[in-house]
Amino acid sequence: MGNYRTIYRYGEDEIIINKSRFIGYALPIETEQDALDFIDKIRVKHRDATHNVYAYVVGKDNNIQRFSDDGEPSGTAGIPALEVIKKEDLRNVVVVVTRYFGGIKLGAGGLIRAYTKGAKIGLEAGIIVDMVFHTKLKLRIDYNIYGTVENYLMTNGYIVDEIVYDDGVNIYVYIDNSQVGFFKKVITDLTSGRAVIEYEGEEYLAMKDGKRMAD
Repeated sequence: MGNYRTIYRYGEDEIIINKSRFIGYALPIETEQDALDFIDKIRVKHRDATHNVYAYVVGKDNNIQRFSDDGEPSGTAGIPALEVIKKEDLRNVVVVVTRYFGGIKLGAGGLIRAYTKGAKIGLEAGIIVDMVFHTKLKLRIDYNIYGTVENYLMTNGYIVDEIVYDDGVNIYVYIDNSQVGFFKKVITDLTSGRAVIEYEGEEYLAMKDGKRMAD
């Protein structure tokens, strides 16, 4: 399965531009209904706002893309927000930018820049991450080679999920799917074939700068 980019969590931030207040919201989603529910929630929260502009993409290939200017001049709000999502190459994300008018008109160019910024700060607050498909393996080894294996895993930055000690050592480790074959060979060579390697499953892990995100 392919890797993709999205945001890690709900994000919210705001900025004042020429006395207008722009609040950027972002949320990772799984379905279009998730996006619509979130948009409705923000509209209710800010029912007194001048505008609640939104944009979202959803689907394996971002086959669903929607936006709304919500009363702003055509092309100055929803499309800029959508373009931020697309420029970051994100999948399954909804953005809402709420505006409280401050009395100074921004003009078409100013609106485009403002809604671009509003979408960007919302997404950044949600933390943009790479969703990388991993295989989870269990390494069962004897205590006398544990130090060697542990050192290799730590030195090379592998993601160790859990270690269980019984009459041997059971190390549960996540491996990038593209590296599974290489990893198995290295562990086999490192332990002279004494490691028992078992498949535990597959899942996406949220990664930022090469490290796993943790709550």
